[in-house]
Amino acid sequence: MQRVSKARVAVDGDVIGEIGPGLCVLVGVTHGDDVGVASRLAEKVAQLRVFDDEAGVMNRSLLDTGGAALVISQFTLYADTRRGRRPSWVAAAPPEVAEPLVHEFAKQLAKHVSNVETGRFRADMSVALVNEGPVTVMLEMERAAPAS
Repeated sequence: MQRVSKARVAVDGDVIGEIGPGLCVLVGVTHGDDVGVASRLAEKVAQLRVFDDEAGVMNRSLLDTGGAALVISQFTLYADTRRGRRPSWVAAAPPEVAEPLVHEFAKQLAKHVSNVETGRFRADMSVALVNEGPVTVMLEMERAAPAS
């Protein structure tokens, strides 16, 4: 996720999501992710203190600032580049698994943040943003252990 002063996403030249100050959240889904992971991640994003307080210390969250969120699906976050020159995408969940979880994440985030905009899953999107700070944070949630 990136702290932004503004961000927008367009598909075929049409802006489909746009925010002012807040967070642009690039969401990748991997194997083992589930609704619980999406919910916990949404709560974490809403509460993470990455915005400056009056003293210039990162001590405020989206909840504190009333900021917005732009949620963009991004399977390329799970690129494996260890071998060769072409990334492997095997760590990314298949679209039929990932799409509902990205939507669930946005839905859960909207329970905490009043303005949540989204991109369009499986679309060729153009994302423009102004990263403030710059502040960029990678979040990963623990997955539940498989039942024995």
